[in-house]
Amino acid sequence: MTELKRILSYLGRYRRDALMGVLLVVVESGFEMIIPILMADIIDVGVAERDLAYIARQGVYMGLCAVAALVTGLLYARYAARASYGLGANLRAAEYERVQEYSFANLDHFETSSLVTRMTTDVTVIQNAVNAGFRPMVRGPVVLVMGLALSVYLNPALALVFVALMPLLALVLAFILRKVGPLYGRLQTMVDKLNDVVQEMLTAVRAVKAYVRGDYECAQFAEVNGALADTSRTTFRYAVLNIPTLYVAMYTATTLIMWFGGQMVLSGALAVGELTGFLSYVFQVLNSLMMISNVFLLLSRSLASIHRICEVLDEKVDLVSPDGALQEVADGSIAFKDVSFKYHADAQEYVLEHVSLEIPAGSTVGVLGGTGAGKTTLVQLVPRLYDATEGAVLVGGADVRRYDLACLRDAVAIVLQKNVLFSGTVRENLMWGNDRATDEELLEACRAARVDEFLDRLPGGLDYDLGQGGVNVSGGQKQRLCIARALLKHPKIVIFDDSTSAVDTATEADIRAALADLTGVTKIIIAQRVSSVMAADQIVVLDDGRVHGVGTHEELLAHDAIYQEIYASQVRDAAEGGA
Repeated sequence: MTELKRILSYLGRYRRDALMGVLLVVVESGFEMIIPILMADIIDVGVAERDLAYIARQGVYMGLCAVAALVTGLLYARYAARASYGLGANLRAAEYERVQEYSFANLDHFETSSLVTRMTTDVTVIQNAVNAGFRPMVRGPVVLVMGLALSVYLNPALALVFVALMPLLALVLAFILRKVGPLYGRLQTMVDKLNDVVQEMLTAVRAVKAYVRGDYECAQFAEVNGALADTSRTTFRYAVLNIPTLYVAMYTATTLIMWFGGQMVLSGALAVGELTGFLSYVFQVLNSLMMISNVFLLLSRSLASIHRICEVLDEKVDLVSPDGALQEVADGSIAFKDVSFKYHADAQEYVLEHVSLEIPAGSTVGVLGGTGAGKTTLVQLVPRLYDATEGAVLVGGADVRRYDLACLRDAVAIVLQKNVLFSGTVRENLMWGNDRATDEELLEACRAARVDEFLDRLPGGLDYDLGQGGVNVSGGQKQRLCIARALLKHPKIVIFDDSTSAVDTATEADIRAALADLTGVTKIIIAQRVSSVMAADQIVVLDDGRVHGVGTHEELLAHDAIYQEIYASQVRDAAEGGA
């Protein structure tokens, strides 16, 4: 219930609409509950005494009550819709904003497909539960209490008939809810898996077609889809039991009331109109029980979704700006002070171990190493995408944990190993680096990253639509666009994480020459090719998370075995390729 209250707190300015909806349902129920009393009076007074004026007057009252109930019902629908869809919008916004605050470590706790489901399907479940369940959730208890009170008012003895059935009915409904509750959680998990398969297939659709693996993907989808269907069938097999149970209770109560009520009418202890009104209240009470049972089923499914949403909202963000944070990075100097790092606190091995480096401001540093040596992890500590497990990382002479996160990351531009472009035009993607950049600044960055070599061939130039994820340009063009975007930030530190692997050596040499002209900017270049870092001020060789060697190209070539091996293999491969 704590999580339910937490979710309802996101109603925000729509709380007034929700309260108005509650009030209108109570008023509507009150008008409807008056009608059976008026009908009983028509039969017992108007019909019995042949008083047409009385019948007409009571009939007008019944009509007015019906119209009033209709108007309040329509007004309720308006306020309930505003409250439910407003709640859904607020929840999606809260989840989205929370995810934006996550560090990489936080994102590792959730599958991408699961986050998508939690922001869409789970929110929709809650939204529909509020919209569809709001009226019966309020109306059910109100009608139940009013119906019981008025039926006891009409005939206390006869009211005991259906009151006796209520404990049995409650036991059956409790059994159904106990079985269905956990199944709804499994149902949402299966939706996660289905979304995961669909997302993976759509992301890798070109590879699927290239390897002719469409049948395999279809089989994978069929398996997950079938599991979801089986879970759904099992869930709703129990969920629908409430309807026949309630109908059995309704017809049993009606039969018993007609039997005992008929005996009382024959003995003169009960009037015909009172029996008719009493039956109306019986139907109202049993219908209210049906409403309440449906609400509990909706609530059972909603609680599973509420729990999943609260997991996103309650995820503790492990990287936050400290109180009194530094708001400016002095320069681009970087220092690693005996840094060790592992992705999870309970991991047995460190990804980086006892790394100590000094990188002066404005220098160019190359980073080489085999696959899994920790090169990408090392540079991700600089903009504090992760925090060092042990030791300290200093930027501009201060520990990165002392900076305001936005300030630190604004001073560091990083071109990721996996190129990321967004839906939109070339201009819109480049302006991620600087949203105030002029066309001249955009073109200057394009020239430095050698984007100008293909920009003129794109229809519309800067206004060319790149498509979703930049599908309309090649891998090398993506890399150059990402480099241009990074340069537009005018950062103090720029990190290239193997970001020229898809361009030819001549273009790479041109980009290196352009980067060399950037003064006062610290450049860290992660590369696989020795030629990419030969001209660097210093080169760092990583081996299994440790610094194996630091020096210039000539120094490492003379003394570092790993660097010698990398250099020899690439020179040999180049020679063989030439031959």
